Amino acid sequence: MSSADYLQGACVWNGVEMYANPRWVKEFPAAVLQEIDAAVDRSSDLDWTEITRDNFPLPGAAAFFDDVREELENGSGMVKIRGLDVSRYDQQQLRRIWYALGRHLGTPMFQNRRGELMREIKDEGAGVGAKLYGATVDSSGKEFLSSGARTLSPGELRFHTDRCDVVGLLCVRQASEGGVSKLASSATVYNEMLRRRPDLHALLCRPIPRSRFGEEAGGQYVSYDLPVFGVRDGKLTSHFSLTYIENAQLLPSVRRLSDAEHEALRLLLQLAQEQCFEMRFAPGDIQLLNNHVIYHGRTAFTDDATTGQDRMLMRLWLSVPNSRALPEDHAILWGDVSGGMPHGGIAQPATPCMS
Repeated sequence: MSSADYLQGACVWNGVEMYANPRWVKEFPAAVLQEIDAAVDRSSDLDWTEITRDNFPLPGAAAFFDDVREELENGSGMVKIRGLDVSRYDQQQLRRIWYALGRHLGTPMFQNRRGELMREIKDEGAGVGAKLYGATVDSSGKEFLSSGARTLSPGELRFHTDRCDVVGLLCVRQASEGGVSKLASSATVYNEMLRRRPDLHALLCRPIPRSRFGEEAGGQYVSYDLPVFGVRDGKLTSHFSLTYIENAQLLPSVRRLSDAEHEALRLLLQLAQEQCFEMRFAPGDIQLLNNHVIYHGRTAFTDDATTGQDRMLMRLWLSVPNSRALPEDHAILWGDVSGGMPHGGIAQPATPCMS
């Protein structure tokens, strides 16, 4: 399959279709919820970081998790799981449950240079995100936040992907206003751009400079080149975060993007907005997204802690055992590009591998 061929399959969808056919919504079976409760009790003396599939057994959930992974890899690329009553558990119990679910679904990966395997996504307050993830200034002298820093603010997040096969979010509390998840099929964006502007599509199949700003603790290179669209064995991977592309343009050693490349990136975001749909979380909802075929964003939000409506999500980055093989040139970002192998995540200090 060449990069000029249209993509096929259930991963190609538009927002209207997802509203009409919510095949991506699943409910925890009652028996699995009972197993979760039993495992929570048995693991009460363990920290969440000590949780494994063996000490948090969910034997009746195997078929359910297989179905979830199948939808993520070969279906729509997204799943929302309902049915977990988060009000029944304290914070430590929720961490054990969420990490255990991640371990049963795949392999948790490092989310930042500090080695975090689970991250709370909430408004951390002014300056905290910049301190943790880094900030610089743009050509006009205005503060330029890293992608990680932006997730810890209440502001809007543009369509992007994370560096893992699957990103998982457990909603513990929702904001009083906003905080709506926006999802778009990158396969649909790929096809639409190929149909409307094959010249711009071709540019995104070629290397685009990115920075590692706010990500790696070290790394051999400050920047790297990677196409926005990559196809192997008929399956797409689209790694995209405009923040890292914009930051690369602030580095003197990086080539300048052409006007046509800028136009292609603008068109990608326009098409994602045209084709997306919105999903609002309720407490207890779990959202799982295949980053290879889904762009995700978020509307701005307003918290009201006095009513218990201060948005807080727990995030996991997962490498899953049924993941697709990636193009060879993606090794610079993902490490091992073989199908089904742990890859992705953020490299740690003095740790050459990403797993």
